[in-house]
Amino acid sequence: MAVTSLVLEAGGDEEMAIAALLHDVVEDCGGMPRLREIRKQFGPRVAKIVEGCTDSFGEPKPEWIERKKDYLREVKHADRETRLVSASDKLHNVRTILADYRQDGEKIWSRFNGKKEGTLWYYRALSDEYARQPNRITRELEIAVSQLERAATGSSGRKSPPKKSLDGAHSELSSQARNRKVALTESVGR
Repeated sequence: MAVTSLVLEAGGDEEMAIAALLHDVVEDCGGMPRLREIRKQFGPRVAKIVEGCTDSFGEPKPEWIERKKDYLREVKHADRETRLVSASDKLHNVRTILADYRQDGEKIWSRFNGKKEGTLWYYRALSDEYARQPNRITRELEIAVSQLERAATGSSGRKSPPKKSLDGAHSELSSQARNRKVALTESVGR
């Protein structure tokens, strides 16, 4: 429901909200047969968005890193609607991870296939990609990813980051985004 709420708050319509509600169904509950069922019941537009939010269509799933790299390549070509639903999903995920990290600390990383380093890399790479077509959700995702990175690389993960002026924070984020984009481009190209 949280992803659906974010999509609606960002101006999504009813079909986008339905896609947001169903965004994980294909990869978690049935693969291609489930996608065909969605297309039949909700139409091609909803199915297309759900398909664009899916990084795996069957079992066994490919290796985590390959799935994530493939998804990053696909999201670059996704339409605006799919990107909005996907970015809303990632925003909700990052906010949840950050809340869990603040409560439980480093032990949360054991539940992620990418562990700490891979998880941080993936959400930063997604945030940087979504920022190419900015909107309310992508800006919030950038903020949430930066907060998670600061918390996870800080001494305890429980301190608030120092307050900065908006101009200074924006300049720093822009510089960080450029550096990460270069690193991502180099790592994906290998």
